[in-house]
Amino acid sequence: MNWLNLLILLALAAGHCELLAALLNRLHALRIEGRMLRHIRHVEDACMAAFPFVLVWWIGLRGPRLLHDGRWTDLHPLWIAYLSVCGVGVASLAFSTVRWLTRRPPAALEANHSTTIDVAERLGKPPVGVGPFRFLTRLPGNESFLIEVSDKSFALPRLPAEWDGLSILHVTDLHYNGTIDKPYFEEVFAIAAETPADLVVFTGDLLDEKHLVEWIPETLGRLEAPLGKYFILGNHDWYLGDAPIRRAMRDLGWIDVAGRTVAIEHVGRTLALAGSERPWMGRQPEDLARAEEGAFRVLLSHTPDNIGWAKARGVDLMLSGHNHGGQVVLPVLGPICSPSKHGVRYAGGAFFEAPTLLYVSRGVSGDHPLRWNCKPELTRLVLRAPVESPVESLSLRG
Repeated sequence: MNWLNLLILLALAAGHCELLAALLNRLHALRIEGRMLRHIRHVEDACMAAFPFVLVWWIGLRGPRLLHDGRWTDLHPLWIAYLSVCGVGVASLAFSTVRWLTRRPPAALEANHSTTIDVAERLGKPPVGVGPFRFLTRLPGNESFLIEVSDKSFALPRLPAEWDGLSILHVTDLHYNGTIDKPYFEEVFAIAAETPADLVVFTGDLLDEKHLVEWIPETLGRLEAPLGKYFILGNHDWYLGDAPIRRAMRDLGWIDVAGRTVAIEHVGRTLALAGSERPWMGRQPEDLARAEEGAFRVLLSHTPDNIGWAKARGVDLMLSGHNHGGQVVLPVLGPICSPSKHGVRYAGGAFFEAPTLLYVSRGVSGDHPLRWNCKPELTRLVLRAPVESPVESLSLRG
């Protein structure tokens, strides 16, 4: 047995899987119907699972017999060409792994206090319903019912001093489909209702089953905030037809900011809050660029892929979901699946790309009830104004 060649073949198989995952991630970032994406994903999953066995059998044990006495020069040119492409996948996997291992929170993060709540324990049993993929909830290590409730404080350079301590409760990606049952969400929103915030926002993917619109009043409908509650929808809402979902949210007092900007007056200053459901629905809120001078700009965007658009328009804070933190985060390698044109770069967490702080929530649930090393998330962001240095203070007084 040629063990070195076996290791090389397995590495190339990993590169093959990396390339397929990268392709699928980017397809999910496009305006493609959910049914078509499911078919593509099934084909991709089969290709991922089969390729290592085909590789070992077809060129390791048969054909050129690389696991015995064969040579790489005996490979067919088509195999050489494709395995060279797989080598690119290996390099890509190595790069993303190093980026994951060396990632650090942005300097803007001043404090992070988190508590994990076992919702199944609170309820006395796992809140599993009759929806699809019930078997996933029984897999060992699944964290789908362990929600992380966090307070994260960020210092933002353009936040008015009068707003120091302004808080935003960020909720996203509920994915009501019946697999995780209603009591889970009722408990989550009981927790959310006990988490006071000045502003509440929801950034999309509410339903996976139309009839579960009836769950909204006893979940999202429980939230209130002094400065209001604002929402956009996501690609899963687009798959179902978004009109009934919008109507249900508006009837409960939620303000739809998709494709537009609203001005919120607070302590004599203006917060310009805009929403984007692109690329699936509507248009970008171009009126955000025309917000009054000095307004603090916040963008709700279902996908973090709109970060370039936000930076170009001077957005101070962008809140997103969609990527679920990857849902499965592997040891060392990190997340593999993230439906973004940037792959796993913005799978979850905080990123500062001047002038914009982007926060990508892992979401409350998912269409597949599987979470490994990636708990669901409910987050309150506390915004801090920059601290004036003694030198700056003296110069201003002088």
